[in-house]
Amino acid sequence: MTDLSIMQRTSAPHDRGTRTFGLVDVTLRDAHQCLWSTRMTTSTMTPILGAIDRVGYAYVNILGGAVFDVCVRYLQENPWRRVGLLCDRLATPCDGLTRGQSLYTFELFPDDIVALNSSVLAGLGLSVLTVYDALNDNRNIVSSVRSAHEAGMKVNAMLTYTLSPVHTDAYYVERAKELVALRADFISVKDPTGLLTPERGRTLFPALVAAVGEIPLQLHSHAQSGLAPEVYEVAMAAGFSLGHTAVTPLANGASLPAAQEIDARATRQGFATNVDLAALAEVSDYFDWVCERDDKPRGRVAEYDPALYEHQVPGGMISNLKSQLATMNMAHRLPEILEEAAQVRRDLGYPILVSPFAQYIITQAVLNVVQGERYKTIPDEVRKYAMGYYGRLAAQPADVFLERARIRDDERVEEAPAAHLAPAVPRLRAQLGVSASDEDILLAAFYSPELLAPLKKSEPAYEDKTSPLAEMIRYLGAQRDLTHARVRFGGMDMTLSAARG
Repeated sequence: MTDLSIMQRTSAPHDRGTRTFGLVDVTLRDAHQCLWSTRMTTSTMTPILGAIDRVGYAYVNILGGAVFDVCVRYLQENPWRRVGLLCDRLATPCDGLTRGQSLYTFELFPDDIVALNSSVLAGLGLSVLTVYDALNDNRNIVSSVRSAHEAGMKVNAMLTYTLSPVHTDAYYVERAKELVALRADFISVKDPTGLLTPERGRTLFPALVAAVGEIPLQLHSHAQSGLAPEVYEVAMAAGFSLGHTAVTPLANGASLPAAQEIDARATRQGFATNVDLAALAEVSDYFDWVCERDDKPRGRVAEYDPALYEHQVPGGMISNLKSQLATMNMAHRLPEILEEAAQVRRDLGYPILVSPFAQYIITQAVLNVVQGERYKTIPDEVRKYAMGYYGRLAAQPADVFLERARIRDDERVEEAPAAHLAPAVPRLRAQLGVSASDEDILLAAFYSPELLAPLKKSEPAYEDKTSPLAEMIRYLGAQRDLTHARVRFGGMDMTLSAARG
């Protein structure tokens, strides 16, 4: 697909005479991050890429901070290899997400590391760099936007959504105007916890459409409240161009809404989506089979829970918290911790519960509950947040917190976070030697040699095609004793019973 055809397809919705709405697929990134703890391997992805290409997506999102980090820490896969392989095999243009000045980890990196990262991603074939800052401090994405454009990529800049007295429609309009000034190619509303409601969308979305002019708007809203599909309809009607979705069974719950449902809703409203439903069914069948084969959870449509709008903790984080509390025989204290998390968030000036601040808020809440005293212990990262080390706060922290944190006036940071970071690339090049590639330089900036050592192993030759039937036959051939199995093929559930000697 040429760049011209991509532009025609993605920018057409801003022509009010054309009713089209494109889909961005997040199955290979955010969906398994939410439902499978980011554990989808490259070998699981590659066999179904041909069918994903035939669906008709505008873009396929293949990279994010957690994906990059889990590749290194847990899957022992080289993330650069994955990005290059997927960009090479997918004809649909690929999109990758970074966390602004933090890129893939929770640490802040200097501008020269950010720029080198953009250059490497563009060289691997990435078409769009999606970037956000967890505080909506757009000073933290300037170097990402600039370097991505210099490397030849388009930029999708995100507004991270939350609910609080200070995160008003006017607040988001001002942040959107800053992104317009940065010359973003797309602007997205990122709703990581699924807090958007149709009512809020009816005021916020038209205000953003008016503020951004001809820049196409995208919606990325998780399905944790159960309201996301209705919110997507409101976005379509307001003039949004693209919506982020996942295929069943990796949609819904803590993930994003199902591509099938959003496609159906768009069609009923008279929008063209360019979606090939047969190809979409093939992709869904494949991942349904993977769920069965690997005993992976499927996303379920969430029930509306008013408590979500108080604690605002993403579903994936609640699952991890439950698991950790269970190991400490504290599972019964989860409601108390979630209630405390809501109070901590208020006291800290309403940070958005997205990485890394979601982790900071939960950690502080657990400490408060376990110690029986609020802010008896304050982690260094929480103090640094309150000092402005990570960026500009949406609101001043409460006096009760500031008194316990004992932050001196000379500790407060007013400048952009990257301003106090020295360049790192010259030091790393001298350290690693002339034979080190740009990819090596970046990995060394992010991780210790011990974590990187397993990446030196040779990787398998990834398969490039499959079908649910082929997967079923391969699975059966590997079993010595098969007594009962459930498979899905051609949209039909089947139960197999067999015995082999």
